Amino acid sequence: MKRPKLKTASKRVSCSKRYKIQKKVREHNRKLKKEAKKKGVSKRVKKDPGVPSSAPFKEEVLREAEQRRLQIEEDKEKKRQTKIVERAKKRKKETASKGSEPTAKKARQDVVEKQPEKPAAPDKNSKHYRCSELNKVIDASDVVIEVLDARDPLGCRCPQLEEAVLQREGNKKLILVLSKIDLVPIENVERWIQCLQLEFPVVAFKASTQIKDKTVQARKSSRIVASHEVLDRSRAAACSGDGCLTELLTSFAANKQDEASLKVGLVGFPNVGKSSIINSMKGILACNAGVKRGITKSMEEVHILKNVKLIDSPGVVASASNPPASMALRSLQVEEGQQNVLEAVRTLLKQCDHSQIMLQYNIPDFRNSLEFLTLFAKKRGYLQKGGVPNTQQAATAFLADWTGAKVSYHCKAPENHGLPAYMSDAVVTEMQSGWDLDNLKKGNEETLKGVKFPSQASSIGFISKGPTAGQLSVLDSSEETPVAAEGAAEQNDEPVQSAEEANKTEEPDKPQTAPLKKQPGQVQFQSVDISRTAATTDDAYDFNTHFK
Repeated sequence: MKRPKLKTASKRVSCSKRYKIQKKVREHNRKLKKEAKKKGVSKRVKKDPGVPSSAPFKEEVLREAEQRRLQIEEDKEKKRQTKIVERAKKRKKETASKGSEPTAKKARQDVVEKQPEKPAAPDKNSKHYRCSELNKVIDASDVVIEVLDARDPLGCRCPQLEEAVLQREGNKKLILVLSKIDLVPIENVERWIQCLQLEFPVVAFKASTQIKDKTVQARKSSRIVASHEVLDRSRAAACSGDGCLTELLTSFAANKQDEASLKVGLVGFPNVGKSSIINSMKGILACNAGVKRGITKSMEEVHILKNVKLIDSPGVVASASNPPASMALRSLQVEEGQQNVLEAVRTLLKQCDHSQIMLQYNIPDFRNSLEFLTLFAKKRGYLQKGGVPNTQQAATAFLADWTGAKVSYHCKAPENHGLPAYMSDAVVTEMQSGWDLDNLKKGNEETLKGVKFPSQASSIGFISKGPTAGQLSVLDSSEETPVAAEGAAEQNDEPVQSAEEANKTEEPDKPQTAPLKKQPGQVQFQSVDISRTAATTDDAYDFNTHFK
């Protein structure tokens, strides 16, 4: 029944009518099945049983069947080819009738094909790209800030970088910033400031590691803040030295004759704190920063004041000719897969005091780096399936502690400090002119008062390997091989050699019979052939002799 105000009738029916229809359909289907069963018709296609094995002339029958099958396929292929030819003829007639339309399409396709291909994007992880970006930062900057880790300031200095800045045109200024001063004893920081300011102006700085993005700050400021909420004045959130550095750059920019904004480039080795300094001075997360080394890939400009602009740069590429300890801390060989993280940890442990490492990580005595990583993995809970200590993860965490802002270690400042070969008294006077040094000294004293320093006993003593050589030119960025003598020295400096390491170095077919050279204060492990133990050693254990 068609309802009023509707274009189509409703398809709804009563339940009784629907049930009657379903019943009649079932009866009809049952009737059809019964008739098909009487006639012997079945839907199932019976499988061809093939030619029985006992049938005579079986091979001839199979050959005839195969020829018939091939003939059918050949006929199908001929029909398909004739259809393709007919379609092609039909298409040609249609294109001829349309006229110039296909010509326009072809011309358009030719234009698209003739367009030059876009140049491939540069590899931002390559040394070539990082060197070029670093040179761009140096060329674009009026003032270059070399950021040094206060735990090893001498190891963070790059002579090639400083010499390149001094030789560039434009009368560029170079100043030094000691970052991460909260991880070094105050006596050590003061001594390094006195030592370094004989060459360049030095600023003590402690960056904040808890700066958040602008959107996060806006979201937090929008909510109602409780009256009893305490401000975050923790050690990580606090920032010291930003006022001193900002005032120093502002006064220099005011004395500058050019009206353009002062461009300040921050350079240094990876993970010394370049991006963290920019974020602390800006007050927001302007540049990506983290524990992982090599986050900054290219130069980034950040305006902190109306007349001051900071430029972030990728880390200086360390030369492969540096000592292994410098490469472990300053290069990206571990991240690039060129060096095993276990070797880097072994190198760092050789430069530290054994007892201080035990106290710092609260682990028992250990003989070698592998045993240390095993104990360290158990302490931190780095376990694999079956409770096996994950030494790889432990080594990565240990290296992150040393390159990041976590572990407190320090290097002694040299007592008799001399100028490097590329520096002279005239250059020192020129670099220190134009700065308000008295105000800088007062600012550094205030910065040191507001920072909580570790004690001398709780900080690990570290042996610095001196300035780290870097690569600035594209030609020098080719892979270099370290000096063989340094590799040999590294092996000799190993205090303890494990049994597994000794087995790897020896040949299995020719067991070592000559005793190893004993070094004073060092333990040597020698692998012994088990089959000849009773013959070669007097204190061998025999079950039948000793157990009665």
